[in-house]
Amino acid sequence: MTKAKAAPVPVVETEPAAGDHGVHLLREMLRIRRFEERCVELYSRTAIRGFLHLGIGEEACAVGVMEALLPDDAVVATYREHGHALARGLSMRATMAELEGKVEGCSRGRGGSMHLFDTATRFYGGNAIVAGGLPLAVGLALADHLLGRRRVTACFFGDGAVAEGEFHESMNLAALWHLPVLFCCENNLYAMGTALQFTESETDLSLKASSYRIPAWEVDGMDVLAVEETAREAAQAVREGGGPHFLELRTYRFRAHSMYDPDRYRDKDEIEKWKERDPIPALIARLTHDGALANGDLDRLEAEIAAEVDDAVAFAEAGTDEPIEDLERFVTSGPPTQAPTS
Repeated sequence: MTKAKAAPVPVVETEPAAGDHGVHLLREMLRIRRFEERCVELYSRTAIRGFLHLGIGEEACAVGVMEALLPDDAVVATYREHGHALARGLSMRATMAELEGKVEGCSRGRGGSMHLFDTATRFYGGNAIVAGGLPLAVGLALADHLLGRRRVTACFFGDGAVAEGEFHESMNLAALWHLPVLFCCENNLYAMGTALQFTESETDLSLKASSYRIPAWEVDGMDVLAVEETAREAAQAVREGGGPHFLELRTYRFRAHSMYDPDRYRDKDEIEKWKERDPIPALIARLTHDGALANGDLDRLEAEIAAEVDDAVAFAEAGTDEPIEDLERFVTSGPPTQAPTS
């Protein structure tokens, strides 16, 4: 029996981009884009090491959803989480320092690109394991549910996570226990290097979610206004006791899966076609048409963001390497105990 999906949340696409708010959304997307473009340069000269996964092209998903959340809500992300972290409110300084492995980083330089973490903004990763954040999100939501707190836990994951057991276990438990989770699937069509049709027998991922009796909607993940409006409606429903909701954010990454990836599995024409739907130029055009972005405004915005990125890089490069005598710190949760004897 095929289960029907929830009726889509109505999105008004002809409405003006709300002036100052539209410019705010543009600023946030540009901050993420310019930050990650600088990360490419830093990685090329080994200032950033290890794995580096960029979300260039997917900025509308992070920015749109974060606008729908409140400070007390929780966020669980993936290893492609720079944009989520910055949009959530982590400082660019602390984020860049973390990528460069410095003590001043948000995880004291121990997490790197894939493990950004910040309790002040309730940003709980950054998880390197595909689908690894889903059970964590369910646990956070369960705690809120048991304590009667009106909070939302937003959980981001990619289409590749849908093929993992953790996805199905988490969706099932969230539905059974009526937990306040907003599941945000960033479907960029490729689980690492494998196209969606080769990993999923049912490629309509919102339909998969609805099979767990969870309201599920697909959203244009290249339109930040559509993402924000739909996420706001869904988050409000979750907050008011409506149980878990699912958003399939249909998006695309313009760069390879990671900096190590030669990206030979995609047609270059496909990439260029998706770039025509780049969320940043699309919003610029809309704001200009609505009169919210005048001559010179974009240049001033770019200059401010460039200065912020430069400052973050300078902060990171002046940061502190962890002393070798601290390598055993934070490995256990408390003082070491003597092993029991038989």
